[in-house]
Amino acid sequence: MTAERWSSRVGFLLATVGAAVGLGNIWRFSSVLGANGGGAYLVPYLLAAFALAVPLLVLELAVGRTLRTDVVSAFSSVDRSYTAFGWLVVGGVLLILSYYLVLTGWVLGFLISWLVGSQTPFSTFTSGWLPVGYFVVVTILTGGIVSRGVRGGIERMAKVVMPTVFALLVLLALYAVTFPGWGEAVTFLFTPDLSVLAEPGVWSAAVGQVFFSLSVGQGIMLTYGSYTDEGMDFFRSSLLITVADIAAALLAGLVIFPIVFSFGLEPTLGTELAFTTLPTAFVSMAVGRVVAVAFFGLLFFAALSSAVSLLEVGVAAATTWTRIDRMRATALLTAGVFVAGIPSALSYSSVRLLVAGRPVLDIVDESVGTYALPVSGFLIAVVFVWAADFEAVHEELGRLYPLVKYVIPPVLALVTLARALGVARPAWRLLIDQPRDGLLGVVVAGLILSLLVALGWLLRSKLSDAARRCGRQPR
Repeated sequence: MTAERWSSRVGFLLATVGAAVGLGNIWRFSSVLGANGGGAYLVPYLLAAFALAVPLLVLELAVGRTLRTDVVSAFSSVDRSYTAFGWLVVGGVLLILSYYLVLTGWVLGFLISWLVGSQTPFSTFTSGWLPVGYFVVVTILTGGIVSRGVRGGIERMAKVVMPTVFALLVLLALYAVTFPGWGEAVTFLFTPDLSVLAEPGVWSAAVGQVFFSLSVGQGIMLTYGSYTDEGMDFFRSSLLITVADIAAALLAGLVIFPIVFSFGLEPTLGTELAFTTLPTAFVSMAVGRVVAVAFFGLLFFAALSSAVSLLEVGVAAATTWTRIDRMRATALLTAGVFVAGIPSALSYSSVRLLVAGRPVLDIVDESVGTYALPVSGFLIAVVFVWAADFEAVHEELGRLYPLVKYVIPPVLALVTLARALGVARPAWRLLIDQPRDGLLGVVVAGLILSLLVALGWLLRSKLSDAARRCGRQPR
């Protein structure tokens, strides 16, 4: 039972929006949209956001407030045999954080480089120890914020960071109007080529992006929901979070695509666009240094807020299960995340740490980064709706309940298999973009399918027990 609380509804909303708005909204949204038909991609993207992500957001927040505990304890409260699922979610989140902090360090490095006027190219940046050094800095910064608690750390940061992110997005979008490619960018962004909607990969990419971008299915919203007071309208809050997340992504598109089309760049690039191609365009602008500082500044603040939310999931679980205080739990987990992230940091440094000829960061991304979210989202949706039936959660979901129960689990299962078979891309498009091994995809798909079948078998026995108890709610 958690004793921490948000100080206000505004603080809660800013923190949850901060968890949702991250690097995925800015460079990944633009690259995925560019690779999937431009404006046509918005059709499945918006449909997935409001029909799938909003219900799962409400579910996580409602479960968190109902149980007032961390994600591991929440699974355990349904049945002790589900405790492992909670740790699986936490483990996946922390592994994602381990390399997400590496990317955040890159952003900080470029922000400082442009701020001081050195304008270091990516190849030069990764030829030394700078990526590792900035990884250390952002890891310590993230741990420091989380260690100060919900109000003193996370909420206080969100109240400064999120208004700054949106202010920078708006200012950059207004400046982008002056570019010659602005009209072409708007046409590309908002004029759909509906013929591409017949391609399954577009729908899979849209669903994957929505769930990744909104931070649903990772236990973040469940954890943040446990800090809310009674009376909070989660449906309304989820709509506001979703609208803010979509607005951030669209504003980022209105910043990036005018630059892309004005300078003849490739709109489908991801990380390469942010760290290699756009900086080249910044050099050619009259006020390129100012634009670059603003761009990398908003990237850094967005990444930091998401990193803090990821770490909080693990800290909340650790403080509950080990009974140690927040300060010590944060220090231990931050150290663990740092150790786990060192190979990823070294893979883009002078060490060039490779496995089978590929950077470790890319490998972690294509495994944990690609599959952890849909699998954990599936577990949360199935366990807290099929295996448990908390009255308060059911009431909070209202008419959304059938979507969470009958639609979201199979959609997440299909997205997971689609990613394994190569229909959808991994979470990030990194600088070394080699073809994926088709045989590996089939093997991974089989493993994921086996996991889902095993979960179904386990739930079947639990549901039978629940039926014999005649609907008694778990406590």
